[in-house]
Amino acid sequence: MTLPSACVAMLLVATGAQAQSAKPGLWEIQSKMGGNPQVDQAMAQMQQQMAAMSPAQRKMMEDMMARQGVSMGPGSGGAMVVKVCITPEMAARQALPTQTEGDCTTQVTSRSANTLKMSFVCTNPPSTGEGTYTFRGDTAYDMTMLVKSQQDGKPMSTTIAGSGRWLGTDCGQVKPLPLPSKK
Repeated sequence: MTLPSACVAMLLVATGAQAQSAKPGLWEIQSKMGGNPQVDQAMAQMQQQMAAMSPAQRKMMEDMMARQGVSMGPGSGGAMVVKVCITPEMAARQALPTQTEGDCTTQVTSRSANTLKMSFVCTNPPSTGEGTYTFRGDTAYDMTMLVKSQQDGKPMSTTIAGSGRWLGTDCGQVKPLPLPSKK
């Protein structure tokens, strides 16, 4: 897995860990990764490559991502924006979508009225992390996360800061991601 695809996998782990209280429908999740030069460079390179795509290439990539239940694009300040669909079942279970690859296990370590703390372990690519989500009602949240992994055999830490906001009940062309498996 290349570093840019590892970054996308980390972003989707962040997306899937946010279970607390969320309204069903279309959500926009904006995340910015940083904390080390390799991730900063990979994210900049990925955004340059996306900007340089022909309309046909961009459509092909967007269609591929949509088949996986994700709509992704650049955000402000170097952030990535992902749109995901939360079904009524996901909202009722307080189980929001997660990536279908990566062999990750997420554990909620604590909950309060508006805060959720979680940790995760992934085996492909190997990584661990912990994060905090602060909810602003059932239509918005802020998130911080620390991800630890290895790149070329060297330890690497990546920070992810982000936010999510509910866009509406209609998910449009964005298909729901699978529910996380109960382990």
